[in-house]
Amino acid sequence: MSRLSARIVYLEIKINGVLMKASDKSSLDALLTALAPVIWGSTYIVTTEFLPPDRPFTAALLRTLPAGLLLLLWTRQLPQRGEWGRLLVLAALNLAVFQALLFVAAYRLPGGVAAVVGAIQPLLVMGLAWGVDARRPPWLALGASVLGVAGMAALLLSPQARWDGLGIAAALAGAASMAAGTYLARRWKPAMPLLAFTGWQLLVAGLMLLPLAAALDAPLPRLAASQWAAYAYLSLAGALLAYALWFRGIARLSPVAVSSLGLLSPVTAVLLGWALLGQTLAGLSLLGLLVVLASVLAVQWAMSPRAAAA
Repeated sequence: MSRLSARIVYLEIKINGVLMKASDKSSLDALLTALAPVIWGSTYIVTTEFLPPDRPFTAALLRTLPAGLLLLLWTRQLPQRGEWGRLLVLAALNLAVFQALLFVAAYRLPGGVAAVVGAIQPLLVMGLAWGVDARRPPWLALGASVLGVAGMAALLLSPQARWDGLGIAAALAGAASMAAGTYLARRWKPAMPLLAFTGWQLLVAGLMLLPLAAALDAPLPRLAASQWAAYAYLSLAGALLAYALWFRGIARLSPVAVSSLGLLSPVTAVLLGWALLGQTLAGLSLLGLLVVLASVLAVQWAMSPRAAAA
């Protein structure tokens, strides 16, 4: 072997080693980020089994505001003067607007229809990256995202599903809000630490939700210990921990890869309903579940450093 050939082989080995390390780091980041939608998937069963009924905005308020206060008491850091505008936009898109529209869709549509409409979020993020940054998504990621919507439909839809125009519009607008928030959070990359960034978004979103809860929800009744525990779980796990992991993932992964992980939320809800509430999961629903999981894995691979290098 000539000296030039040996040098080329050496460089190939070094490059492959770097790609392996980057791929392993990306996989760990994806796994940690995936914990967020898995936790959010448990929200459905906690809400239906433990919380007082018909108080959606109160639930969203009590999930975001206490978690934001706790994080800010811990971090004690103010945003820089130029960051306030972006922080308000991100808090509205990622949390306040998304939560409000999510509950409107949930009340006007069956859960399956709302989840299927929301599954277009990865496609919306790809469209933003393509249209604004001229970054065409890999065809594998695009095809897998379309397949994920189809799998979600097979998993959740039934022939008796209702299609309400206002509910569909709310679900589409909510998906667009979260997609824009995910894209902008990665694009803007705020200078403040992750926990402070998360805490300020939660606090601002809670303040935005406060007038909605006061105007549209009935006052809370006297709460049992189990209901206090449910609200604490939604705030500490469903907001503080989950959103910290989610925004960490946005900072480290492609927005497309992060948004595709959101499909794990309804999948988790279905699995918990099957395991804890005796709900059925067979036939077409089981096939849809497998298709959604395959779609998420395919998008993660398509957006990974190794696939990009290839």
